[in-house]
Amino acid sequence: MANFTTHFSVAAAGGALVGGLGWQAGLWPFVDVFPVAGLVALGGVVPDIDADQSRAVRLIFTLMAMLAVIGCVSALQPFLSLAELSGVGVGAYLFVRYPMSTLFKRFSVHRGIWHSLLAAVLAALVVAAVSYHLFVQTAIQSWIFAGAMLIGVLIHLLLDEIYSIDIEGRRLKRSFGTAFKLYDYGTPQTALLMGVVMLSMTPWLPPYMALQDIGNRVWALWS
Repeated sequence: MANFTTHFSVAAAGGALVGGLGWQAGLWPFVDVFPVAGLVALGGVVPDIDADQSRAVRLIFTLMAMLAVIGCVSALQPFLSLAELSGVGVGAYLFVRYPMSTLFKRFSVHRGIWHSLLAAVLAALVVAAVSYHLFVQTAIQSWIFAGAMLIGVLIHLLLDEIYSIDIEGRRLKRSFGTAFKLYDYGTPQTALLMGVVMLSMTPWLPPYMALQDIGNRVWALWS
């Protein structure tokens, strides 16, 4: 399978390409090129969140901890003093970065459910909800950012499958088919749990009409 550097480098290049082409096509303004490119690059390492000692785990849980700080401070700002908010922020960061990270690694399996199309959709929905509510982006921007995350994760899964092909030996490695799959067929209960999480997120997602607007923009490029 591809390593962290390969995943990140390819996804970063893909992100720059997607961000630039989307801007040139008029799908989003220049200011959105950078978050689009960054989210594609981040998506390129997200599936390796299930690898116990990978840099992806540390990177992603650090980002999640930072988001937890922003969310907690924003929600509690009207009710707490500056000193109390500081304590809450530090506590939120440490809790997500360490206990939650350790717990996640304890129950996750590498190349399990997080190396699947279902997980790719979940990651995209999380980005859509966070962009819309926490960072107060428009519905269209939020869905565009979600699409960027989805593209990044798909790049990761495809790279893993490509690295499972032994061209010189003209054979498929045992790891072939373990990345680009609908869900983890060995543990269907994880797919059910992920489906429940996705359904529970429905009230927090941006308006779906924005997806139609984005679709119309893309369709207009080919008509």
